[in-house]
Amino acid sequence: MIAQAILSLVLSGMLIYAWAERRRSPAVAFLSVAASLAGLYFVWFPSQSTRVAELVGIGRGVDLILYLWVCISLIVLLNLHLKLRIQEEMITKLARTIALANVVRPGRTGALVFVEPRAGSMQPPAVDGAHISSDARASPISSNSP
Repeated sequence: MIAQAILSLVLSGMLIYAWAERRRSPAVAFLSVAASLAGLYFVWFPSQSTRVAELVGIGRGVDLILYLWVCISLIVLLNLHLKLRIQEEMITKLARTIALANVVRPGRTGALVFVEPRAGSMQPPAVDGAHISSDARASPISSNSP
């Protein structure tokens, strides 16, 4: 009875959280609500999990719940991996944009010249041959600096 109360409390908390987050991610919220409701049902009627398991060809209800948990965990892991990959690509694009906005080019005398980006723009300033466009400010940098 204590285990049922604790599991019911945890699953109810998950249900409330999923319902609160439904606008941000409707698909995840729907699946979380469904899993919470199924979990609550099987917590209070454990013999029903065995009946459902037998309907799909699995011997025990505990095995069915374990198999479903493994499948859901793998789906969540794949989803997190894909989101992480997208974030890494976005960070790479951002780093490239910042690097191109802060270009260092050699000046006429061989000294390095830092080319500051135009005001309000992350795009690098236009460079025509060896001359920097008039809307970009340039300041010489010592060739000894790192």
